[in-house]
Amino acid sequence: MKWTKQKVNNLFFFLGVAAVVVMLLTFDVSFIELWHHLCKAGYWLIPILGIWFFIYGLNALAWLCVIRGNVPDEITPHSSLLSSLSSRFFWRIFRLTITGYALNYATPVGGLGGEPYRIVELSKDIGNQRAASSVILYAMMHVFAHFWLWFSTVFLYLALAAVGDLPFTSATAVVLAIITVFCLIAFYLFSKGYRHGLTFKVIRLIGKIPGLKGWSTRFLERHSEALHNIDHQIAALHQQDKRAFYSSLLLEYLSRIVQSMEIMFMLLLFGIDCGGGWTGLTLTFLHSILILSFTTLLANLIGFLPMQLGVQEGGFVISIAAMGLSAALGLFVSIICRVREIVWIIIGLILMKIKE
Repeated sequence: MKWTKQKVNNLFFFLGVAAVVVMLLTFDVSFIELWHHLCKAGYWLIPILGIWFFIYGLNALAWLCVIRGNVPDEITPHSSLLSSLSSRFFWRIFRLTITGYALNYATPVGGLGGEPYRIVELSKDIGNQRAASSVILYAMMHVFAHFWLWFSTVFLYLALAAVGDLPFTSATAVVLAIITVFCLIAFYLFSKGYRHGLTFKVIRLIGKIPGLKGWSTRFLERHSEALHNIDHQIAALHQQDKRAFYSSLLLEYLSRIVQSMEIMFMLLLFGIDCGGGWTGLTLTFLHSILILSFTTLLANLIGFLPMQLGVQEGGFVISIAAMGLSAALGLFVSIICRVREIVWIIIGLILMKIKE
């Protein structure tokens, strides 16, 4: 059977629908408890859901920076980032951002469902190799920004501990030291990948998995030139267009900071505002950044589960308890975040079927 792009689109769509059904049927709480939590959230659900419109907007801008730094001007005629905000191309990137993350949330194997879909769809605009390199570069940037979040929050925790706002024990020092070393190793590996590309090496590494050596060898023989071209394009962004590279990284990092407002809204819902006033709200916001950072670290360590089932919940409970707050609050935050994910997955699946 010949796989057309429409058939691939339909395949991803039905996989996403099936995943949503499974998630709803295997929710961590009963529907009665779920309804109780939703009623408790009340009108706060509006900003909790709405903030993701801006988060995905920042993600789309970050991806657009990668594309504009990786694709010749004649393919994407608008030269400035501001002019692209009103362009049809930005809407397309924004739509693919939402649908791609919807598939990432809904599929296993570390959330890789959205990347193949993005490559297929973007190839209509800029060709297969450019689409593949742009999607791979953005995926790398997305993960790279995570490491910078984890690395920077180590120093945020130390600063808050220094002023007596958070506890600091020997166990805390060990955990922070491990995170620091972990991030420094990742920075080194990413620097190698950005300088030389990594697709060729990844395919060759897959060949070391039992049963996949033959596939890897055949794939490298058939697509060797294309893979080398993709690696060349990956390396070119960092070497030739540092402005696009660092703009994308900054936007991705900023999206994580904005995401922490989702947690802050839920803390405020429970009346947790560190004493109120601007000082109290600032501390609550900083605590939210720490909770998000440590939760995403735990979730990404075991990223092969769909929506990180169970891991995200445990991550929220542990992170919030480490901040001296109740485990019940951690469970509430995790459940509302899970509902938000399902809502945006459904939105992403709907966008897959909207014709441009």
